[in-house]
Amino acid sequence: MIASQSTAVRRPFSARALQLLSFAPTPTFAFLGLLSAGQEGSLASLVCSAGHGSSPLTGMVSMYLLMSVFHSAPWIRMIARRQRESPTLSWNAQPADRN
Repeated sequence: MIASQSTAVRRPFSARALQLLSFAPTPTFAFLGLLSAGQEGSLASLVCSAGHGSSPLTGMVSMYLLMSVFHSAPWIRMIARRQRESPTLSWNAQPADRN
């Protein structure tokens, strides 16, 4: 009985931790993309990119941008949930008429 109580206590924390971890990749990849953009002309970027100018989707900056987009689902779900819960914070909310 004690073991089941301890796992019941730990489960909400671990579920919350996993939920918070799902938000980490998008800003991390965006930050790494910014760092890579600042080093675009360095020797490391020349060595790492074998086919220079072969496609606009080559390079570290575009890779980090795509990774950031692919991992943005938790952020989109959070924004949608908050808009459903609070319609006054909606993007297209109109001010109330005051007569």
